[in-house]
Amino acid sequence: MSWLYMYMPIAGVDIFWPGLVLIGFSVGVIGGFFGMGGAWMVTPGLNILGFPMAFAIGTDIAHIAGKSMISTMRHSKFGNVDYKLGIVMLVGTMIGIEIGAQIIMYLERLGLVGSIVRWVYVGFLALIAWMVFYDYAKAVRNKKKGLTGEHGAEGVTWYKTLHKLNIPPMVHFTRSGFTCSAWLPILVSLLTGVLAGFLGIGGGLLRMPALVYLIGCPTHVAVGTDLFEVMISGLYGAFTYTLKGRIEIVAVFVMLTGAAIGAQIGTVATKYSKGYGIRLAFGAAVLCCMISIILKQLNFTAAAAVLILSTISIICLMIIKIMWVGASQEIREKKARDQAGA
Repeated sequence: MSWLYMYMPIAGVDIFWPGLVLIGFSVGVIGGFFGMGGAWMVTPGLNILGFPMAFAIGTDIAHIAGKSMISTMRHSKFGNVDYKLGIVMLVGTMIGIEIGAQIIMYLERLGLVGSIVRWVYVGFLALIAWMVFYDYAKAVRNKKKGLTGEHGAEGVTWYKTLHKLNIPPMVHFTRSGFTCSAWLPILVSLLTGVLAGFLGIGGGLLRMPALVYLIGCPTHVAVGTDLFEVMISGLYGAFTYTLKGRIEIVAVFVMLTGAAIGAQIGTVATKYSKGYGIRLAFGAAVLCCMISIILKQLNFTAAAAVLILSTISIICLMIIKIMWVGASQEIREKKARDQAGA
């Protein structure tokens, strides 16, 4: 079965290439749907398949740059990208990525990078999963009590408090529909930029929830705007990790083959899914990813690999179903309107 393994010349390891293709396609679908590069699953996935952690991070960042470019263009056609907000956030993103990358290089010299990155991953994944499910539970309670706002029943609304901070310059973001201090998105992007460079996640793991809960973007606009940020941070991250010799270009092209198709499917599926549907699916994916990393850290490598690959496959199939059902219904309704008009 040696033909199932491909030699990676820069990293110097043999990798199960069907796993790379599956990760690329599935994460393309999932990333386009959730508004992230999907790198929060790719880095641990690559590490589980056999890449050293620094190579997993660098290769992942290069992969998400190309895939997010495809998803961003698609979301832009649906009007889901707030380019003004994305450009404001670029300042903090670039600075943060370089800080995160330098921390990784320092930990690699100490021989501590693998263990520390995995446990930091676990901590952030637990935080995000809690935030998503808490938000949903609170929204359900508010709906039962009849407490609804202009966007219906809402759960976590921290952004309403943060919007009251009148620190100049104040900026109005027309596409997202709110006004806030420019320092709010800049500071959020600085934090997510550090995570992007440190964890190889493009910052999207924390940025998409931050755009919704801290900045106040509607879910669909947060998805598209986050992908725009992931694309930019990914391109810069790929540049800085290339200079450090930590990107396996062969693996990048193998994954992009599947990701180019998957990203189109995931992006179209957002058109047919409600905001809280996207958030709940995201929370479930994050929870499974967290468990797989813990298994890897405890040396249950086979179980970790099965869990991460089966999780992204199941969620990928769920998203494909959403797209198929939604598109089919739209076509039927269009035919019915045409017949009625005739």
